[in-house]
Amino acid sequence: MWWIILASFMVPIPALVVNHFVLMSQFGLLNSLTGVVLPQLIAPVTVIIYKQFFDSVPRDFREAAVMDGATEFQLLWRLYLPMNWGITTALAIITFIGAWNYFLWPFLAITSQDKMNITVGITQVNDAFGVRYARLLSPAILAALPVTIVYLLFQRRVTQAIMLTAGIKG
Repeated sequence: MWWIILASFMVPIPALVVNHFVLMSQFGLLNSLTGVVLPQLIAPVTVIIYKQFFDSVPRDFREAAVMDGATEFQLLWRLYLPMNWGITTALAIITFIGAWNYFLWPFLAITSQDKMNITVGITQVNDAFGVRYARLLSPAILAALPVTIVYLLFQRRVTQAIMLTAGIKG
């Protein structure tokens, strides 16, 4: 199973769009914000980072909790989740930044104008007279503003997530 997840990094993201489209269509989530966000949450990098984290947790913690009578659900909620809040926060920030800037999937999954994200909306600004750069710059700055604010507020967590992805401890 681990090799399948690692092999998924070799598949380019646009190749996965067809599968995402079929899945979201079957679940009835096309043209909804949930249908745009859900594929971002199950990215292979998220699975790999969580696996690396859970592999690094000493087995003694689990054994001690089981000896104290903890169930699997209690292990998850009282042991593992409190230990990985930092990683979860870092992955949420990285996922937000990636999803905010992603163009292809929201362009295909959302058809109504009121649900489009800003990267798709910027492409709709052009008119029959061609590209007017003055009209594109203000939405582009607005698109970059939330990502910049999130990065500045959570710079340490973003750096931590990137270091975890690269396998660097610090």
